[in-house]
Amino acid sequence: MTVTIRPLDPLKDAELIHPWVTHPKAAFWMMQDAKLQDVEREYMAIAANPHHDAFIGLVDGEPAFLMERYDPAKAELVGLYEPEAGDVGMHFLVAPADTPVHGFTRLVITAVMRELFADPATARVVVEPDVRNKAVHALNAAVGFVPEREIQKPEKQALLSFCTRAQFDAAVGAAI
Repeated sequence: MTVTIRPLDPLKDAELIHPWVTHPKAAFWMMQDAKLQDVEREYMAIAANPHHDAFIGLVDGEPAFLMERYDPAKAELVGLYEPEAGDVGMHFLVAPADTPVHGFTRLVITAVMRELFADPATARVVVEPDVRNKAVHALNAAVGFVPEREIQKPEKQALLSFCTRAQFDAAVGAAI
């Protein structure tokens, strides 16, 4: 499978991602009741933020996941931990599928991490999933994330976790 990642266009892509972010399996994305205009507004705000970016991931040319990259020193985690140079925050969401493919989500998170570490300035990826999201904790561990501690964000109790380039390489068994 070939994975490519392109910038998200809030106006053109809102219709595409609306069913993704409101799907029952996306409960931890916290947009369950969002209308199309809410999704447009949210991603317009991200597009306007110089410290936050959103992307659409394609697998074999078909839109398959949403990825966000942010500067945790300036967005999402300000005041909740001591950022280091080279820290990059990440969120990802796999589109719901009629027929799930075994290993697909792991393929996606691996591709997301490769994309983030393709930037030589990225030293460490930071994530803050909901503490109740056991499935994503397992995926994070599979690509090298190590939980540090729980933190209280305004919208959730989160598990602050980090993954260095070396931890990622060791976990996936291949250098970038």
